[in-house]
Amino acid sequence: MVASDAIQKGPHWEPSPDVARRTTIAAFLRQHGIADLQGLIARADTEPDWYWNALLQFFDIRFTQPYTKVLDISDGIEWPVWCQGGRTNVVLNCLDKHKGTPVWTRPAVIYEGEDGSRRTLSYAELDAEVCRLAALLRARNVKVGDVVAIYLPMVPEAAAAFLAIAKIGAIAMPLFSGFGPQPIAERLADADACAVLTADVGYRRGKAIPMKETLDRALVSSPGVHTVIVLARTEMQSITSATRDVPWPAGSETADNVPTEIVDAEAPVMLMYSSGTTGKPKGTVHTHCGILAKNALDVGLCIDLKADDRLLWMSDMGWIVGPKVVVSATLLGATMILAEGAPDWPRQTRLWQLAHDHKATIIGIVPTMVRQMMRHGPQILDGFDLSALRTTISIGEPWTPDAWIWFFEHVCKRKLPILNYAGGTECGGAILISSYLSPLRPCSFGHAVPGCGADVVDAEGRSLPPGEIGELVMRRPSIGMTRGLWRAPERYIESYWKVIPGMWVQGDLASRDRYGAWYLHGRSDDTIKISGKRIGPAEIETALMTTGLLADAAVVSVPDPITGSALACACVPAAKVGDSAALASRLASAVGDSFGASFRPKQFIFVPELPRTRNQKVMRRVIRGVLSGAPLGDLSSLANPETIDALRQESVVTPAGGCASPAA
Repeated sequence: MVASDAIQKGPHWEPSPDVARRTTIAAFLRQHGIADLQGLIARADTEPDWYWNALLQFFDIRFTQPYTKVLDISDGIEWPVWCQGGRTNVVLNCLDKHKGTPVWTRPAVIYEGEDGSRRTLSYAELDAEVCRLAALLRARNVKVGDVVAIYLPMVPEAAAAFLAIAKIGAIAMPLFSGFGPQPIAERLADADACAVLTADVGYRRGKAIPMKETLDRALVSSPGVHTVIVLARTEMQSITSATRDVPWPAGSETADNVPTEIVDAEAPVMLMYSSGTTGKPKGTVHTHCGILAKNALDVGLCIDLKADDRLLWMSDMGWIVGPKVVVSATLLGATMILAEGAPDWPRQTRLWQLAHDHKATIIGIVPTMVRQMMRHGPQILDGFDLSALRTTISIGEPWTPDAWIWFFEHVCKRKLPILNYAGGTECGGAILISSYLSPLRPCSFGHAVPGCGADVVDAEGRSLPPGEIGELVMRRPSIGMTRGLWRAPERYIESYWKVIPGMWVQGDLASRDRYGAWYLHGRSDDTIKISGKRIGPAEIETALMTTGLLADAAVVSVPDPITGSALACACVPAAKVGDSAALASRLASAVGDSFGASFRPKQFIFVPELPRTRNQKVMRRVIRGVLSGAPLGDLSSLANPETIDALRQESVVTPAGGCASPAA
């Protein structure tokens, strides 16, 4: 099993007593007389009223009208009501409360474009931008509860857009900046959006992406959108409708006396769409109190972001990490480093150059990027001063042990923790996480997020012992969870609560080990069953990757007339393939040696790149669909659609040496 092998062979990180003592989570434990992390998790899961009250107060989350009850589950565990009777606003806590404090003059945003252009906004300057934009939205008759889409690259204006929408009590709907017209139109229609904030162009890998032009095509079928606010980054003409389009408010404009709209604590502040396996995407609904408390918990308490930190976590506003960076950094008075474009362009080392130049103290990465770095060797880090770095965050997909160990050795220098983080858009953040108080082993999560009752269970909801792989569930409601799905309550129950009644089923396979560490093994709907035996694809992928012959791999099951299903592997070779049949045979033997002959893969396909979502998760169902001829489902979150054609054009190779016909 991956977890046990990694523990036996790999290094691990332990917090020093001095480092642990100075963390936010240690201060929280001391304040409440709790001995250790496990004591906190136990009390949070059994005394939710105490725990959530304590968390909100510890992080000074402010309400103009206090709540009368922090958690009400009288309508069932599926429909909790949080901070009942309270009134607040995200901007009250992320900007307004910093006025008159030392935070106000510090950098809120440090920005760098692909071309090296730079801008810095202090908290006062960010607030001025937010106020100008909020005033314009109000002038355009955008009201409390209206949905406003954000279709912007990762520039400072994207952070201002989110906060301005929240400030007036409207609902922000972030859209992935790489979307084409169809997914934009679908979401605008489903949400009944009335306004969109966009730019004329975005930049990625040296190309100008025509965002306003793309939006105009989507708006043909979106008559409800009455306002489009356009950020001009070029000289091109982007105002195409005299009645609908307005330019972004200029920095020279003043917007005095723009009050923050105080709303119900449970009023929606963000509508974030998560891709569905089939059919239309799911609209997750996040509230003012929920997004504040969840980011305080995940990023403040567990990841230990502080006011003097500089957070570099490259993302997009259309992925949950984008708004998370904006809210958590401003809530805690820290600095966010925003970078438009890709972390590996125009140079493979761009992320490390950004960290070096801007003295990042916390960096977010994905394991895929680490595997790409490994091709170049540790010398890829030569010349970069990362001495300011104190924490790394990993999110998006499971690690392989070799990638984890490489990163721990060469980037973390065995001194810095890799804080693994897993959850989902629907959770508003993490279910499993690591912190400075948890020993970290290769590929592991140190602990469950306090207060969610995380567990690993079988199909009947029974807790599984260490070493057993099962469904990752939450037995308790957590404040960051979506408040249903947008206008689809039945689909919400069907998606998360009906699989095992009384438990939130995340859809991930997980396990724990005898040391208390947690591991993920891929999506449960990707589970492979061969000859009556079940296994997660991540374990097979690890066996493939440890051969050193591949840069990336994904494993799926395809129909087989004898065993019911067989393993098929989509692989990115580490070097140019000479004899593909010989390579397939070597890889198949490696899997067979590790897991037995019944798990020996029967099909291989060698491609330049795997299909991935914008948060770098492999879309195995796309691979499975192409190889088996099944429907591919919703593809709106696919970041590299060209990989579908590549899969279809490549021949399927059998380990015995024969070549099947091209994929259907």
